[in-house]
Amino acid sequence: MPDSNAVLAVAGLGKKFGDFTAVDNVSFTIAPRGSLAIVGESGSGKTTIARMIVGLERPTGGTITACGADRSRPARSRKDRRRRGREVQIVFQDPYTSLDPRQSATETIDEVLRLHHGWPAGRRRDRVTELTELVGLDERQSRALPRALSGGQRQRVAIARALAAEPRILILDESVAALDVSIQAQVLNLLADIREETGVSYLLISHDLAVVRQLADQTVVLRRGQVVERGPTGQVLDDPRHEYTKRLRASVPRPGWKPTRQFFPSRPDHPSHQNQETTSS
Repeated sequence: MPDSNAVLAVAGLGKKFGDFTAVDNVSFTIAPRGSLAIVGESGSGKTTIARMIVGLERPTGGTITACGADRSRPARSRKDRRRRGREVQIVFQDPYTSLDPRQSATETIDEVLRLHHGWPAGRRRDRVTELTELVGLDERQSRALPRALSGGQRQRVAIARALAAEPRILILDESVAALDVSIQAQVLNLLADIREETGVSYLLISHDLAVVRQLADQTVVLRRGQVVERGPTGQVLDDPRHEYTKRLRASVPRPGWKPTRQFFPSRPDHPSHQNQETTSS
């Protein structure tokens, strides 16, 4: 049975693409205001899990319960789809391709407010201002098109857009991986502040252990679609029990570090070898 106190409960989740098993019997929960990271190398199944939670992929086994409602099956109506959108939102890795190039931040956020809340124009304007200020965009930036913004500014727009639905769960799918290190730090601090202010829960999909350490209370380590270790983030990263987690930590670049071999060869049976992008992780 799902944890009735959890804002998100995943139980026995599985996903197959033909004969290939991308995700195998994965379970975890996230508490209200909590944060959990799923870490692993490329091809481990991280993004496939995120896509199933938001409804972009359909599980072939197990259950997904968000805010007390089952989302393991497709939404049955437009009302159900909108309810799900208000519960769970996702911020993708590439802030440029995830934004409409013809819409400013103001227009992007306003569209979400109209869709999910149906508020009158005045209330929407006030909320747009609140959200752009929350993510650190000034008036000029909020009226600019994505091509006129930096990568960090575009990612702030994507975060504000996701928050406009007032979700209880925000999935961050490698959301700072494409940013310069200095901009990463700014966005990570922003995300920590947003969680403190709004009470939103985070599901962090990442291969970057430094990012995980900063944002996640709990960590799940995924290898070839299966959970090999889990626990409080500090414990998992500082005192790993599983050999795979130890290798994952040892692969983090350090001053003077030079790679001598490929630590994690790609899964030869992964559908990405056949250019099936829907299973990328």
